[in-house]
Amino acid sequence: MLKDNIKAIRKSKGLSQEELAIKLNVVRQTVSKWEQGLSVPDSEMLISISEVFETPVGTLLGESISESKTDDLKVISEKLEVINLQLSQKRRTKRKMIRWLLISLCLIIVLIFIFLFLLNSPYFNWDYDIPENAVLGTFFHSFEWLFIRIAPVIFIIAIIGIILMLKKD
Repeated sequence: MLKDNIKAIRKSKGLSQEELAIKLNVVRQTVSKWEQGLSVPDSEMLISISEVFETPVGTLLGESISESKTDDLKVISEKLEVINLQLSQKRRTKRKMIRWLLISLCLIIVLIFIFLFLLNSPYFNWDYDIPENAVLGTFFHSFEWLFIRIAPVIFIIAIIGIILMLKKD
């Protein structure tokens, strides 16, 4: 209902998605997602949309104008509550996904460290007179050198990210 109302009012005002997006300081794709029902504007954005359209928020949400103001406010607040609950659920899901990605990154770093430790730099014993061994040895040595220096920093940042994500939940 909201998606159809945004699209219909936008067209009735003679605005393109791009023009509406510029007035709302969002990208055109955001307006497109609203009109397709893939996302919904938050409560502040609904107010901004209603100001641009010069239309009450209740009209955007599908209410008729003839209803009393108290009923409008009650219905609008209920709908905004539902919208905010949906947005908070999406944020929680996104945080959970990021937390698992950070945990996976930490595990991969630990596994690579174990792998490098177990290999004990075998390329040091290679015959570098053979061109293929020289290239591979240089590649392995460069990877190991960079990994040993950069991975601990990434690991610490990932651990801090995981801790911060857990505190927000």
